Amino acid sequence: MDLGFPLGIRLTHAFNLVFLTLLIRSGIEILGGHPMLYFNDHCRPGSEWIRFTSKRMFRNLRWTAEDEKQPYTSWVALPGRDNLGLGRFWHFVAVIGWLMTGVVYVLLLFTGEQWRRLVPTSPDVFSHAWVAAVAYLRFDLPPAGDPYNALQQLTYFAVVFVLAPLQITTGLAMSPAIAGRFSWIPRLFGGRQAARSLHFLGLIAFVAFAVHHVALVIAHGLLDGLGAIVLGVEAPTAAQRAVAAAIGLAFLAALVALHVWATRRSLQDPRAVQDALQRIVDPVQARLLQPLTSRQRYRSQDITPDPRPNGRPPRNQAYVELLERGFIDWRFEIDGLVENPLSLTLAELRSLAPEHQITQHKCIQGWSYTAAWEGVPLRVLLERCRPDSRARYILFRTFDEKWEEPGHGEYYSVIDLELAGAPQTLLAYEMNGVPLPSAYGAPLRLRLENQLGYKMVKWIRSMELIARYDDIGAGYGGWRADRLHYSRIAPI
Repeated sequence: MDLGFPLGIRLTHAFNLVFLTLLIRSGIEILGGHPMLYFNDHCRPGSEWIRFTSKRMFRNLRWTAEDEKQPYTSWVALPGRDNLGLGRFWHFVAVIGWLMTGVVYVLLLFTGEQWRRLVPTSPDVFSHAWVAAVAYLRFDLPPAGDPYNALQQLTYFAVVFVLAPLQITTGLAMSPAIAGRFSWIPRLFGGRQAARSLHFLGLIAFVAFAVHHVALVIAHGLLDGLGAIVLGVEAPTAAQRAVAAAIGLAFLAALVALHVWATRRSLQDPRAVQDALQRIVDPVQARLLQPLTSRQRYRSQDITPDPRPNGRPPRNQAYVELLERGFIDWRFEIDGLVENPLSLTLAELRSLAPEHQITQHKCIQGWSYTAAWEGVPLRVLLERCRPDSRARYILFRTFDEKWEEPGHGEYYSVIDLELAGAPQTLLAYEMNGVPLPSAYGAPLRLRLENQLGYKMVKWIRSMELIARYDDIGAGYGGWRADRLHYSRIAPI
């Protein structure tokens, strides 16, 4: 059997390397958002099984999850320097490219004889693989296979048909939209944080495989291997070896140049990079993930004790005075493109058909917790204010003046009007059976259970129905999208 390396197989190998390197570097950027890994969904400090930061949060000091971030150098992370928003855009663009490459590769395998290269057809492969493993451990080369020896074949099979699907499914398990709609997916791995840990271990496995793969190519004959994978020639001549080596070096140089360009461009002109990548990523998210409805049903025993807060409560005088008086004088204003503007006290909100739910909060940084929420369904308020036909979005304004970052403006967020009708979309005024604490968003916070936490605005002041948002803030639909280059939608 002489399978050779057809052009399609060779090209998919090249694209696979491009997208995998982008995935690894952008994945490191994402890890810096919360550089600890867990096998429990409560993420309590000290329960991590590994950490990639020297930072320690102390019980006698007030801290939030923002303090735990660990910026990584641009030499390893894409783009580095604490740019989680752009890191996610690069990661998801690379995911799309990697999945498309994988689909083409698998089609090429099974529409011809190429599948025989990877799929064992006899149980003897295991005994032959043992013989090959012993030979490698002795620093000898086992007899050549056709086309691989048995150990190589099993390894490549595991990478393509076990490791790659594992990375895909653990990635999906971390999506709030997927996990909220299909709760059995994260349960396959023992929860969201276990899936996150396995996703990281899968990254390590891909890196280890790449190093091992290159080492074997060198051991079995680098120039012959390059001739096969670059030119498709099994026994290249000296001239063909030289051509293959030149093409291989040019490809590696181009790959390095791509990473240098992506990193420098992201750091020097982040807005342009956000615009370009968002045009690729957001339509895919909007079509595949955004419509999924959360159906979370956690139990009271699943509630996280003392969950992480994120962000510091407002310090402006208006908020401080309202907090001191228990928000007795606070009124929630609903206006904009509505037939019936509303102005409601906290007591009036509490009287409007309250609903209770226990759900998991999933932060964009990576951590999570489970809490019980009680509040008024957003759809109830919409029924009362009656949006007119021009309304497409809901704008939430808050008391959060971002005092930690002077001059960066008031925190706001825009959500699609369609999301407001979802069963678990609440304006919550209670958390775990008590009035919503200031650290978690009092007097009112949004619960949007198919989105990441940064879309669930805290310290809400008002709500406005609008037709467009490009004239609000920097025009990207939220403070984090404006300032930190996040996406306006956050289902993954």
